Amino acid sequence: MAQTPSDSIHVADTGSQKPVIMDTLLPAPVIKIPLKHVKDSLSRRPKTDTLLVIKTDLVRYSEKKPFDLSGLPFDWPGLLKSAPDFNFMGKAVHVRAEIYEPETFEGLFYLLLIMLFYFAIIRLFYRKYMGNLLTLFFRTSMRKPQLREQVLQAPFPSLLLNILFLFSGGLYAAFVIRYYNIGNAGYFWRHFMYCAAGLAVLYMVKFLILKLVGWIFNIDRAMSNHLFVVFMTNKIIGICLLPFLVMISFSGSLITEICITLTMIMICVFYVYRILASYSNLHKEIKIRGLHFFLYLCAFEIAPLLLIYKVLVTYLKNHY
Repeated sequence: MAQTPSDSIHVADTGSQKPVIMDTLLPAPVIKIPLKHVKDSLSRRPKTDTLLVIKTDLVRYSEKKPFDLSGLPFDWPGLLKSAPDFNFMGKAVHVRAEIYEPETFEGLFYLLLIMLFYFAIIRLFYRKYMGNLLTLFFRTSMRKPQLREQVLQAPFPSLLLNILFLFSGGLYAAFVIRYYNIGNAGYFWRHFMYCAAGLAVLYMVKFLILKLVGWIFNIDRAMSNHLFVVFMTNKIIGICLLPFLVMISFSGSLITEICITLTMIMICVFYVYRILASYSNLHKEIKIRGLHFFLYLCAFEIAPLLLIYKVLVTYLKNHY
């Protein structure tokens, strides 16, 4: 085998020594290994039983303070303190940092994909219903009662489109809340659920109240026509919001501002249309006057929306 320097490997006599445990720096005890137990693929085993003695570097043996640096031959604490870029001997510094969470749009993407697929299924399987609904909406008057009866005789697609309106309206309201910095922007999905649930409760209560009023005053037909116009307008709003929701979701601030402005104008136009169509039907059925219809609008149309807006804004400002 190759020889090593004399300060690390030498030959010594055999003998047993007990391990020394002290609290001072001493040379490490020699390690004696018989050469017959040392294997080397490049040499043959020697005939004599000579001992190969290996002496390691200085090792500190201590039972009390294994990590105490004060007894080393040079000033280790001073050396560690003199390091300019590290704080070895100082107090621990607590660094507080926020976890970086990149903004992703996967949930919003899949929600819009499901909504578009949902509308495509309605459009595919209920093509005739959709054609009759659009024909009735874009006419200035309800001159074809047979189309209206055909639409009323299909309650299931009507329910599906009402559900689409709840999701489209709730998502649009959540975008408006985020755009105007109302509440915490991190609770977007919570705002979406609150707005969708608020719309559902609002129109459910309105439906029940109008049905009750129609039954009390014996004007069921007039209330049914009015409810038909209301929910027909909601269906068209839910359909028309879909392309704007896609653009608002994945566009910059300028496109978002333009889309929100256009959708607000569109919704106002649809509501004006709904008011005029409702007044025309009610005036024909029960000879209602303009003042009475205005009071109805204030009590059942404007006041609930303002109340929901006030409660929602107050809740978001107080909790977020």
